[in-house]
Order: sequence, then structure tokens, then C-alpha cells
Amino acid sequence: MEPATPQDAARNVLDPPVEKQAWRPWRPPARVVVLAAVLVAFAIPLADPSQYALRILATIGIYGLLATGLNIVVGRAGLLDLGYVAFFGLGAYTYAMVASDHFHIHFPFLVALALSTTVAALAGVVLGIPVLRLRGDYLAIVTLGFGEIVYLVLLNLDRPINITGGVAGILEVDHPDLFLFTADSLVANYYLILVLLLLSVFAAHRLVASRIGRAWVAIREDETAAAAVGINTTSAKLWAFGIGASFSGFAGSLFAALQGAVFPNTFLFTQSILVLAMVIVGGMGTLWGPLIGAAVMIVLPEVLRDVGALRFVIVGVVFVVLMIFRPFGILGARRPERSLRRTIDRTAQ
Repeated sequence: MEPATPQDAARNVLDPPVEKQAWRPWRPPARVVVLAAVLVAFAIPLADPSQYALRILATIGIYGLLATGLNIVVGRAGLLDLGYVAFFGLGAYTYAMVASDHFHIHFPFLVALALSTTVAALAGVVLGIPVLRLRGDYLAIVTLGFGEIVYLVLLNLDRPINITGGVAGILEVDHPDLFLFTADSLVANYYLILVLLLLSVFAAHRLVASRIGRAWVAIREDETAAAAVGINTTSAKLWAFGIGASFSGFAGSLFAALQGAVFPNTFLFTQSILVLAMVIVGGMGTLWGPLIGAAVMIVLPEVLRDVGALRFVIVGVVFVVLMIFRPFGILGARRPERSLRRTIDRTAQ
């Protein structure tokens, strides 16, 4: 066999030989799967499901919106927020205050929605300012404390002026009224939540693909290196806290409109853990993972309701097995380098 010439070596470097790839099962394109799932979601009410099933689906939509927002903070920016439920509560209570008989104020739905989202976003920025220098466990503890403070305020701010209603909460919240569309039934609320959820996921997708989205990923991987290449880490973190909180406030508004009432015991620390589990189970940092995680975390306990308290043991075992075989979540890459390789391939195209 003749030795390889320098020309052959150079040719191999510039045009490497094509390696034989292992056989892989055919998978439908992601866009086809997403389109089919959206069509099925819109067609579900046409099958005349029970009120119970529709309420479960509406709840999945609201928690999917919550998980999408937390995925921006935790999955993209790498900021562990254990007080995320606080923004959920602020959004729900703001909507209830300006769209009910509590203060005899009845703002239009879009105005109340924008106001509650803005209040939650501002609260996220206020939380982000003092914790900019904190990382890891310290950041988690501070955000946890913020969530508990908000819960206690909602619980006790009924005296000397009744602002939040205390333990009794705020009742008779207005139904969403959007132009000629009034969501005065569960089916109408379901469609409203579904449409707003899809718009929110699209917005999250555009954010991730933007310059600020790439800055979040850089901060998550190595904040020091990100600052060294010129990324304004302070501004990027504040954007992450503010935008993530706005998603939560947005979901809180829909939750208040769906339930028709808000109570402080709904916004406990366990809700933050639940939403974080949705992000992890579905696939942290992915686009559709939080929605899959929300569906699993809501549906699985309901399916096992007949077994009583044992259902929590079964759910725990399922999650342990899932984390063993899919440590990066259901839709997460099995290994980080695979996700990086796919990103490089898309960029090259």
C-alpha cells in the first residue's frame, strides 16, 4: 500500500471522508408533531369531554405557561428561583383587584391583563436588583424568602385597609371579555388559555433566538467568561427576572379569571417546587419541554387518584426512574454534547 501524499492528507482535512452512520428509526419532523398536537388541542372540545377533563386541560395550559416563564429564568439564564410562585400570586391578585367588586373596579380584560403582567414584571426586576451578585444556593434562599414574604403579605393585608381580602381572598372575579368574545364558560376559557399559551410559547421562542437569549445561555454556562467577552450580565439577569416574572403574572391573570376567585393558600412554596419539577421533567432549556412536564405533573396524580395517598409514592418512583434513564428530561438531550452538535449544525446551515 502506497503511503499517503501531502496532497491526500490536505484533501482529507478539507473534505473528510463520509463515515457510515448507524441506522436510526424514522421520526416525523418536529414541526409536523407540533402542528398535529395543536390541531388535537383545538379539536378536544368538539369531542364533548367532561367538565372535569376540560378543567384539567385548562390547568395544564396555565401551569404550562408558568413553566415556560420559569424555564427562561432557570433553564436559559441558569438562575435558580424558588420564589417564582410570588409573581403568580401578584398577577392573580392584581387582576382580581381591578376586575371584581372588591374595589368596585371593572377594567377591560386586556387592560387588567396588561396591568397584572406589568406589576409581576416590575416585582421581578425589584427582586433581581439585590440578588445580582448571588449565585447558586444563596440565590435560591433569597428568592425563597421573597416568595414567603409575598405570601404573608397576601394573607395579612386585610387590615387596617382590606386590600387582599386576607384568608377569605377575593371573590366574583370578572370573566374575560375580549371584544365580542366573552369567556363565560369552561370551553371558552379553555380556548382563550390555549391561544394565549401558544402566543406565549412563540414569544419565548423568539426571545431564546434573540441576542438577549444567547446572552442568557452564555451566563448560564460561565458568567465570568460571558462578562469577559462584553456581555452586560447585570442587564441580562434583570431581563431574565423581569420577563420570567411577566410570564408568571400573565398566568396568574388567567388563573384568576378561570377560577373566578383567588385565595392566598393557592400560592404556597410547594407551587414553586411543582413548577420547577415541570421544567426539569419536561427538559430544562427546551421549548416544548415545560409543556410536556406540566402535562405529566398534572395528569399523572389525577390518573392515580383512586389509589389514595399511595399515588404520591407511585409518582415519586416514576420520577426517580425517569431521572435515572432521562436525566436531562423527557425532551432534553441525552448528553450535552449532542445538543451542542445540533446547535452547530443548524448554525452552519
